[in-house]
Amino acid sequence: MRTIEQLNVHELREHIIKNWMTHDGAWFFHCLKSYGIEEANRLNKAAIKTLAGFEFKRAKGLFGIEKITTFKDIREAIDAVFSVSKGDFMGFSYSFPEEDLLAWEWPDNDCFAYQGMKRLGTTKDYQCGVLYRVLCWLDEAGIIYAVEPTINGCLINTLGECRGKVRFSLPKQVGRGVVS
Repeated sequence: MRTIEQLNVHELREHIIKNWMTHDGAWFFHCLKSYGIEEANRLNKAAIKTLAGFEFKRAKGLFGIEKITTFKDIREAIDAVFSVSKGDFMGFSYSFPEEDLLAWEWPDNDCFAYQGMKRLGTTKDYQCGVLYRVLCWLDEAGIIYAVEPTINGCLINTLGECRGKVRFSLPKQVGRGVVS
C-alpha cells in the first residue's frame, strides 16, 4: 500500500477531479430524477455559476494572478484554472490559435458529460454545463467574449460535434481600475 506522500501531484489531481466530477454527476442525476430535466438544467447552471466564481478567484490566488488586463493574462488565467480543474479523463483539448481566441474540441464526440447524459437517456434536453462553466470564468474576470457556435443545449446533440471558438475582448474598464 502507498501513502498519500508517495502519490505524485498528477495522480492526486486526477483522483480529486474524478471524485468532484462523480459528485457533480450524482447531484445532477438526483435533481433529474426528483425534478425533471428542465429544473435539473436550471439548478445545474445556477450551481455552476456559483462554483465558477469561487473556482476562478481561488485559482487566481493560487497562481498569484492579480489583474487581467491583456490577452496574455487571459490565456494564463484560463491555463491556470484548467490546470487544477481539468482531468485527463475529460478528453477535450483547447488551444489559443490567435492572440484573442480560445478554440476547443472533443475528438470523436467523447465528452464525458455527454456520455453521462447518454447513460441517463437525456442527451436531447441536456444543457451543456461544461462550456457554461468556462464562460462563467470569463464572466467572473469581466472579459467580454463571443462564442461560436451559439450553445443551445449540447453541441454534440444539436450539431453532431463539440468544437468551437471563444473570441475575447479585454476586461471591462471600471473607473480607474480593471475588473478582474
